[in-house]
Amino acid sequence: MNKKIHNNLNIENLIKTEWFNQFNEFQKHQITLGIHSNVDALIYAKPEFNYSQMNQIREGLVDNLDIFIYANSKFDEYQMEEIRKGLQENLDVSIYAKKEFNAEEMEQIRLGLLDNVDVSIYSKAEYNWSQMKQIRLGLVDNLDISIYAKKEFHSDQMEQIRCGLKYNLDVSIYANPKFDDFQMEEIRKGLNSYLDVSQYAKTEFDWEEMQQIRLGLERKIDVSVYAKAEYNWKQMEKNREKLENEKTI
Repeated sequence: MNKKIHNNLNIENLIKTEWFNQFNEFQKHQITLGIHSNVDALIYAKPEFNYSQMNQIREGLVDNLDIFIYANSKFDEYQMEEIRKGLQENLDVSIYAKKEFNAEEMEQIRLGLLDNVDVSIYSKAEYNWSQMKQIRLGLVDNLDISIYAKKEFHSDQMEQIRCGLKYNLDVSIYANPKFDDFQMEEIRKGLNSYLDVSQYAKTEFDWEEMQQIRLGLERKIDVSVYAKAEYNWKQMEKNREKLENEKTI
């Protein structure tokens, strides 16, 4: 049967021809479901769509959504799902219905639109989804995200700065890409406990060394005895425990 004859057939008749055999069983199932749901299954009955993409288009048709925004093989099924969800939520999906955003990034932009924050701040290719998430959460809490919404901070560093801002800590002490997220966390914990973090908020100390100095400050011992770059964290721990024992005698 030639293409012209195929074009003159409706979907119900097409599935009775060899045309239907170009699809695998999962694709055939989605096409059949569309027919049973009284939607135009021909919109997605195309070999370039896998069955999961077909499913997203079919669900959009069932819900009377403008599926032509995402019924494009350039979007994978996960991207399609995020666009479909945005359409269901009456959001301006044109902001993120772009192939340069993966599904996780689309989700963060969609959630930001739901939260009614300025998603233009982070809907940029320079951020990955986890960075977008930290910026979004900061916007939701009305924090000064300009302090950490910088591509030089990875998401875990952003999280530590965001948490500090949320509790009104002086994050300028550690909002430095030279500190990794574990070092930032130790400084943040010290600030939260009103400790003199200047004694260990130094790049020459790794996070485990910072931790030993912080614990010493919490126990009110003289950390200057061991807060030195010449000691590793194990040596610091021994010195700290020794000072603590002497203090209790």
